[in-house]
Amino acid sequence: MDGLYQLKKNLDESGIFLSFSGPISQNLMVELGDILKRQMELAEVETSTILKVFSVLVEQSQNIIHHSAESLPEEYDNDEKLILGTIAVGFRENKYFVLGGNKVKQGQVEGLKEKLESLKTMNKEELKEFYKKKRKETVLSDDKGAGLGLIDLARKASEPIDYEFIPINDQFSFFSIRTLI
Repeated sequence: MDGLYQLKKNLDESGIFLSFSGPISQNLMVELGDILKRQMELAEVETSTILKVFSVLVEQSQNIIHHSAESLPEEYDNDEKLILGTIAVGFRENKYFVLGGNKVKQGQVEGLKEKLESLKTMNKEELKEFYKKKRKETVLSDDKGAGLGLIDLARKASEPIDYEFIPINDQFSFFSIRTLI
């Protein structure tokens, strides 16, 4: 039982005040978003900051839901597929941050790295123009893999987004991403 207390201490020391690890669904994200908004309103955080943090939480959750390589077996699925991932929100050094993580197939790692590294080199204006361009391309092609979510995260971030891939085995890596607001 002391392992749970150690986990809580680690979260507190990291500045994390909201976290979830397990099956993530659209309904769960709505509930977590409501809790996040209320908690930040009680702390008298500016509305614009609340909206940015909430938006980043939703976007990172969507990335997990759409791109995680891990889900519950079909016999557990009801109305929606339950994708496995981890999401956390915290405050440290006068900045809010949102962390998201999930398993990805090894074959996806290099492509994601290239997209993320490219985004890290762009300034706010370049990100805005790149987002507009990709959005037009996506409307014309119905391509869900255009990376609009990652571009949107980069646009909302106060610093370049941080990420890592930790190899699990020959088939999978664990992808983590951090957005500072």
